[in-house]
Amino acid sequence: MGAVKTKRMPRAVREQQMLDAAVRTFGERGYMAASMDEIAELAGVSKPLVYLYLNSKEDLFTACIRREAKALTEAVRDGVRPGLPADRQLWEGLQAFFAHTAEHPDGWSVLHLQARTHGEPFAAEVTAMREELVAFVTRLIAEAAREAHRNPDLPEHEVAGLAEALVGAAESLAAWANATPGVTARQAAATLMNFAWAGLGDLMDGRPWSPPEPGPPREPGAQPAAG
Repeated sequence: MGAVKTKRMPRAVREQQMLDAAVRTFGERGYMAASMDEIAELAGVSKPLVYLYLNSKEDLFTACIRREAKALTEAVRDGVRPGLPADRQLWEGLQAFFAHTAEHPDGWSVLHLQARTHGEPFAAEVTAMREELVAFVTRLIAEAAREAHRNPDLPEHEVAGLAEALVGAAESLAAWANATPGVTARQAAATLMNFAWAGLGDLMDGRPWSPPEPGPPREPGAQPAAG
């Protein structure tokens, strides 16, 4: 009898196996501390094979960032049902965002912590993902303004600023939720909706918060007035 032939694993499947191991290692140990030996061992392959497929540690890390960024943005978009009111779309998008970051904590660590702290080109990859999420939220806020028929001409720069603030808050809240036992994706999304959408609702109603008028400049060394 001839030797039994084993089925060769397709390259794409093998690469995903390596990326799975790399994301876990980078997420848990950090980019600098992670070694290609650890990644190869976790993936169940030889280190030369990792280099053959993914060239270098830098290229491997970039591939991890791109994969995790694509998965996150797709999860958010897939979680939103078109045709719903803008606040419902934002609610569903936030739930999808927090569910994905909770289910993939190592991937979120790679995107939110590791990639941003090790310079270009890693930070640029995350910036591209963030810009896509900001554009998505910008559209929802602009739609909400139109739907309200109360402030359909909300200035473009203000819409963009609100979207940036909302995405930044979501990023910080996801990091907090992942580090806080018992916080669900639904709870995190509700927290952010309560924090952000109530204010957005006032804005749509034409009741924006305004800072107080600046008073006269104080003399150097003067104490604030009592009362």
